Amino acid sequence: MNLIRPKAPIAEANRLSMLLNLSLGEERFPVDVERLAKEYASQFGHEDAITNIIGDELPGFEGALYGVKKNEQLEWTLIYNSAIEVPGRIRFTIAHELGHYILHRKGRNSFECSESDMLRWESTEMQMESEADVFASYLLMPIDDFRRKIGSEAVVLNVLAECAKRYGVSLTAAVLKWLEFTTQRAVLVMSRDGYILLSRSSQSAFKSGAFFKTKGRVTSIPKNSLAASPDILVPEHQGIELPAITWFSQEPKDMSLREMKIVSDRYDQTMSLLILPKAESRWDQNVEKEDSNLDEYIRSGYFPKR
Repeated sequence: MNLIRPKAPIAEANRLSMLLNLSLGEERFPVDVERLAKEYASQFGHEDAITNIIGDELPGFEGALYGVKKNEQLEWTLIYNSAIEVPGRIRFTIAHELGHYILHRKGRNSFECSESDMLRWESTEMQMESEADVFASYLLMPIDDFRRKIGSEAVVLNVLAECAKRYGVSLTAAVLKWLEFTTQRAVLVMSRDGYILLSRSSQSAFKSGAFFKTKGRVTSIPKNSLAASPDILVPEHQGIELPAITWFSQEPKDMSLREMKIVSDRYDQTMSLLILPKAESRWDQNVEKEDSNLDEYIRSGYFPKR
């Protein structure tokens, strides 16, 4: 399949963010992504508009985008899976499909997007899905605004939850976005039944060796961690101090980290956010790249419902 070279997803999301800033100012959050999708064509002089956005049965898919000719004019229908119950996931799905419309529609007339199928798709499909995810993330959660809202506050889950509310996304989506730009050493860990499912580290944490490899591996949650101790009564959103070696054996014995967690009964999972002090980079150029399947698993911030 010959594809037209796509526009840069971050540049396109930033362009829309600038226009929303000029037209709506501070009142523009959360982004009215449905209205934006329907008005995009008329605002930018395109004839092939998204005319319908609907929730419908899409077994096996999160969302879809279809172009159909009507009276010699191409019209697009954007569909999200009506089985999705979390508003943040619906919003991200619509933004994701809008990303396909802006970035990729010149190459094809249909898109069907599934998280579970991502690893089986051809490389061009994976690249397009990744680009649509990046577009949606930057459109819904502009980094400049996110930085301003975080400011100099000590990052606790309550602060990130307020950002999630502002942007109309899940807490997971907000944490993932924060990990993209924070200079702190921070690690997100998703676990169930005492085992790590997936993880994501900030750049500084990854370069210092604070990350987990989970693909093809079974890794237990440390037994002395907050994540493994449901009976510990602490303000979990603010976390507790633990020896850093509880989670990362390579850290100095006299170093501590702050662990925060949220348990989701809905998905039977635990989200743990680990904040470590600054450290010298210990990144090895030959180290295996950190697992990237977290975005494939919950690209819309699947867990937890907030």
